[in-house]
Amino acid sequence: MPRVLITGAAGFIGMHTCIRFLKEGWDVVGLDNLNDYYSVALKRDRLSEITRASSKFKCSFEMFIADLNSDIWINLGSFEFEAIIHLAAQAGVRYSIENPRAYLDSNILGFQSVLEFVSKSGIKRFLYASSSSVYGKNSSQPFLENAACDSPESYYASTKRANELMAKSYFHTAGLASIGLRFFTVYGPWGRPDMAPMIFAKAGSTNQAIKVFNHGKQERDFTYIDDIVEGIFKLTTIENFPHQPLICNIGNGAPVGLMDFISILEKSMGKEFRKVFIDAQKGDVESTYADTSLLESLVDCKAKVGLEMGIPMFMDWYSSYYSK
Repeated sequence: MPRVLITGAAGFIGMHTCIRFLKEGWDVVGLDNLNDYYSVALKRDRLSEITRASSKFKCSFEMFIADLNSDIWINLGSFEFEAIIHLAAQAGVRYSIENPRAYLDSNILGFQSVLEFVSKSGIKRFLYASSSSVYGKNSSQPFLENAACDSPESYYASTKRANELMAKSYFHTAGLASIGLRFFTVYGPWGRPDMAPMIFAKAGSTNQAIKVFNHGKQERDFTYIDDIVEGIFKLTTIENFPHQPLICNIGNGAPVGLMDFISILEKSMGKEFRKVFIDAQKGDVESTYADTSLLESLVDCKAKVGLEMGIPMFMDWYSSYYSK
């Protein structure tokens, strides 16, 4: 069976990606440091879901709990990997303003460790997570991969743009091909507690007011987790993997206003939220909108799950998980 290394395996996207590859008959090796940026218990429950999937699909799942900047790469060097999908990172736009050094350690130095491992191992299929935040406020919409991306609004966005440039330089110096994945506002079951869907769902469940940033004048290209993972899997297994660095948007391609998003969530929960309208926070952009034509041309992959379908599926999981 082919084997894939997935860093950030205990993360939101990482968990779903591991399960998708197991379902497709791949053996999976996971790496995560289980940091406490948000609930470690949630991360461990995600790992339990992966373990159950490995048993169901009769494929191997081996998990390593270690930091990217450790000697874990010596252990991982004993495996033969068909592909590496690097999803581990210090997440959060707003937290990057408070604690930028965490992003330097994980997103820059950690990414360097990954680049060195991939380069020395001679692995031909290397994908890594970037972010729609690299586009900043100056890029014209819909966002195209060839935009300059030279005005990031947050330190988090800067580290993700730096990753893209680092990967590009490794192509020039070491011949390392790669695909950078610019994700757009991912939501769904097992999501991060610091993201809007989880924050709003929790507030609605406990009858607390929600904070509506920028007085609701925001748009996001909300993308359901299954559509994200579909893009990851198809790009990883593409027959002719690019022989040079490539950047690819993975998004829904249909931005939704924040107030419309809240309305759909209210409808799903059967209640109206109390809302506190406040100014935009530093580092936020007003609108994100993915042009997904490159993804569609490469692997015939287009988002299928809109909010009217995705939010109820998210709420079904939320109600089940947090009622335990």
